[in-house]
Amino acid sequence: MKKNNSTVEGMRHWRKRYHFLVQITAFSLVLYSCDVTKPYANKQTVPDHLYGDAAADANANMAVLSWKEIFKDPLLQDLIAEGIENNLDLKTAAANLKAAEANFVQSKQAFLPSLSGNASAGAYHPSDAQASNTQVYQLYALSSWQADIWGKLRSTKRSMYASYLASEAYQQAVKTQLVANIAVTYYQLLAYDEQLNIVQQSLEVYSKDTETMKILKNSDVVTGAAVVQSAANYYAVKSTVPDIKNNIRQAENTMSLLLGRTPGPVKRDSLFNEQVYSELSTGLPVQLLANRPDVKQAELQLRSYFEQVNVAETSFYPALTITGQAGLYGTQLKNFFSAGAFLANIVGGLTQPIFNNGLNKQKLKIAQANYEAAEYNYSKVLLTAGQEVSNALYQYQMVDEKAQSRQEQIANLEKAVHFTKELLKYTSDTNYTDVLTSEQSLLSARQSAITDKLQQLQAVVNLYAALGGGWK
Repeated sequence: MKKNNSTVEGMRHWRKRYHFLVQITAFSLVLYSCDVTKPYANKQTVPDHLYGDAAADANANMAVLSWKEIFKDPLLQDLIAEGIENNLDLKTAAANLKAAEANFVQSKQAFLPSLSGNASAGAYHPSDAQASNTQVYQLYALSSWQADIWGKLRSTKRSMYASYLASEAYQQAVKTQLVANIAVTYYQLLAYDEQLNIVQQSLEVYSKDTETMKILKNSDVVTGAAVVQSAANYYAVKSTVPDIKNNIRQAENTMSLLLGRTPGPVKRDSLFNEQVYSELSTGLPVQLLANRPDVKQAELQLRSYFEQVNVAETSFYPALTITGQAGLYGTQLKNFFSAGAFLANIVGGLTQPIFNNGLNKQKLKIAQANYEAAEYNYSKVLLTAGQEVSNALYQYQMVDEKAQSRQEQIANLEKAVHFTKELLKYTSDTNYTDVLTSEQSLLSARQSAITDKLQQLQAVVNLYAALGGGWK
């Protein structure tokens, strides 16, 4: 059985194309070793004194602890768990992470050849007006593959992977900030509750003072001025109640938003029942690279932009693309699957950019500028982290230092209030102004004690977040 001449010729043509493909592939493998991209190396260093004069502890770092170990209040723990489950910012970050993962997967698939298929049937119109139309049937597949000679695809993949990891770090940063915000808002609520409690206690005292002044006036011990001053003091304190209640409502609404729920009451304990975490440990500044999510994110963004510079560099070099087409072609369906109907074609070519209106140069300049900006941003994020750690540590130390003095102040003011009231009743050595002054000083000191406790609790939260705790 003789082979059709066209079939033989087609097979010879296919073998030539195949040998050409082998040569092109071998050539691309040789060029593969000529990667023009540069390996990434982080030139940024973490200063040893990033925390200022605060002593670093190489043996312990509170950032590695779970938030359950830092915040012992079970009601606060329940709120944090609810926030992690329902917070909308955290859910948005998770969705963005999925998109970044898809981009990375797509960058890996760029190494594979593309493949598409096509089937068609149509009439062929010959140039000879006397000839009749011929029906043509086609079934073929198209494939294209770009050889990664200069490392463009590899750099793109590394850039997308760094962006994916940066998105993951951003999600962790959102979680860290969420845990901190819930804790800070919870403690602020407790402080407002305590303020309201003290004001209400003071109102009871001032109400009794007014009644006492009326009795003393009737006994000619004090004048009518003392009575009205006492009443004015009562109403001055009472006027602060609406503001405190408004602060409580707004803090509850803030908490509800953090928890992803509609506004409503928040179940909570009392301020002075809260235990302040005292085993503060910062670790070494270099550990921020592993523990603090926004520092990791900035470093990963820097890496991504570095790879984008590599990608821009490869645009100045020729690109090798191999395309292939194989399928069946015929004018009759009964002979469509015969050997003579087979058609194949392979084409390989190098494309060298010569002039494209300076587009490649501008892409490179943009990539380099983005990388430079990312370097500055990384340095700023690192310095900011060090500043926050230093601030939180110093705040904790200062509040702890004044706590004992505050208690002594309150104890002495309580005695002063008692003594001036007694003197007012039984001697003429004092007047109601002295009583009023001592009572106002005592109220102010008790309010300051609330602020001291709040600042102490907040300092722990701020230090924990500054070190990168909360996301684990």
